[in-house]
Amino acid sequence: MSAESARTIALPSGEEIAALGQGTWYLGEDPARREQEIAALRLGVDLGMTVVDTAEMYGDGAAEELVGEALRGRREEVFLVSKVLPGHADRKGTVAACEGSLRRLRTERLDLYLLHWRGRWPLEETLAGFTDLMEAEKIRYWGVSNLDVTDMAELTTLPNGDAAALDQVLYNLSRRGIEWDLLPWCREAGVTVMAYSPIEQGRLLKGDALGAVARAVGATPAQVALAWVLEQGVAAIPRSGSSDHVRENRGAVDLRLPTEALDALDEAFPPPSGPTALDML
Repeated sequence: MSAESARTIALPSGEEIAALGQGTWYLGEDPARREQEIAALRLGVDLGMTVVDTAEMYGDGAAEELVGEALRGRREEVFLVSKVLPGHADRKGTVAACEGSLRRLRTERLDLYLLHWRGRWPLEETLAGFTDLMEAEKIRYWGVSNLDVTDMAELTTLPNGDAAALDQVLYNLSRRGIEWDLLPWCREAGVTVMAYSPIEQGRLLKGDALGAVARAVGATPAQVALAWVLEQGVAAIPRSGSSDHVRENRGAVDLRLPTEALDALDEAFPPPSGPTALDML
């Protein structure tokens, strides 16, 4: 289980990042778990899960503060992602929100900054803020989250709108709607896709079908669910607050699902038969 064997996925720039990273939704909210969560994040970096995703929304900044502490002295090892809330996403607000995130994360720059979801501010406003941040070298790339295919198509019509690096969306075995239109669109446009909640916040793990496949391939249900996402050419950022779960998640990187396992998963979790509204959590 070495870091060197980690799968990667390419950004539009050609830069390769870890395909399996670490999410932080709900981390940093329980002081009794703080040291455990910090240790888990650090272990994940040790194991090559070097994409760390957070947001100003998570715990009202508490997750960013936790990440900042966990990455002290290790910032250069990590591809760091955060997000601006829609209510802050006008031009000046985007810049101010990013500066707040940088302070909490104890860093001078983000590798990727995302609009968390679409809100009342026009996309042009948010893009202008992203441009200001890039010119100030406070972010390296920008992208979006929870934007569906019509939103992405609109984005590309705006000045510099075709420079989006990534769309982070809800995607897992039980949430396959993006396969109908958004995922093909992103592939054609060269936009990387990243899955949040790739095991449906643990709910997927209770299913008999997933358990049967896991037993057949000698893995855990979580490893199968994560490996399946990676097989689709989609990055994944499972959250884990314990070192044991981090090690389990990391095992998905080395798991290659045989055809019969993929067929069984398709039967239990059918792909979409038509367009569906983008799922969100």
